Amino acid sequence: MSVAVKENIAPPKGKPKWLRVKLPTGKKYTQLRGLVEKYDLHTICTSGSCPNMGECWGEGTATFMILGNICTRSCGFCGVKTGRPEDVDWAEPEKVARSIKIMGIKHAVITSVDRDDLKDMGSIIWAETVQAIRRMNPETTLETLLPDFQGIEKHLDRIIAVSPEVVSHNMETVKRLTREVRIQAKYERSLEVLRYLKEKGINRTKSGIMLGLGELEEEVIQTLKDLRNVNVDVVTIGQYLQPSKKHLPVKEFITPEQFKKYEEIGLEMGFRHVESGALVRSSYKAHKHLL
Repeated sequence: MSVAVKENIAPPKGKPKWLRVKLPTGKKYTQLRGLVEKYDLHTICTSGSCPNMGECWGEGTATFMILGNICTRSCGFCGVKTGRPEDVDWAEPEKVARSIKIMGIKHAVITSVDRDDLKDMGSIIWAETVQAIRRMNPETTLETLLPDFQGIEKHLDRIIAVSPEVVSHNMETVKRLTREVRIQAKYERSLEVLRYLKEKGINRTKSGIMLGLGELEEEVIQTLKDLRNVNVDVVTIGQYLQPSKKHLPVKEFITPEQFKKYEEIGLEMGFRHVESGALVRSSYKAHKHLL
């Protein structure tokens, strides 16, 4: 069946009012910000200037990125640098675990760049990071937001073996736009990664998509159906925002009403949780996805 495509859409001018955010405040946020600066801790929350940082930190949740800050892939939506990554820091698992302990994090989200340059795709450091966090922070729950590891099962098995409470891998966009948005990734491969994780015993799987890249409503709904067909439990849906002029332009700002519609559709499909809104990001309300 052919799909009508949104063509020749002029980029919208100016952000709508629902994308304006308040500066993070609160005692817990101020305390954590001070610890991050004092101990030179690295979180995606600060480096990515996440709009939900104050809310998440106030609830004891933070996101950490491992395996450096240079990615081997060049996705059209992502602000992370592309190039030749630095050598693996084998002390990193302990450093991340110590950061979580210093910050008193109750629920930690771990993510990483793609490391296609490594034979193990970085999966060994991934597993060791989870183990280090568990040793040093036995009460902290974990979500791992994984790259696709090129779909190689033995690398995914390392994550499955250490059993994070939630394992996430983002689709990012609809099937038609995957080649343009994610370039080296494959829509079907990402679905198979999510299917494999669930079939091998991961209790809670999760994925996320961005809107505003020119996708159609019917394509978003089909993506949700595809995720349910591989038994994904949690989905996040947010607005794509252009990191720089070199990245893909925003084709459309999705209205709060449309985000609400997608939330209702997702819940009707049987997802345990659907976080759908302009400012929603992958780890938004992540601690609630354990329930």
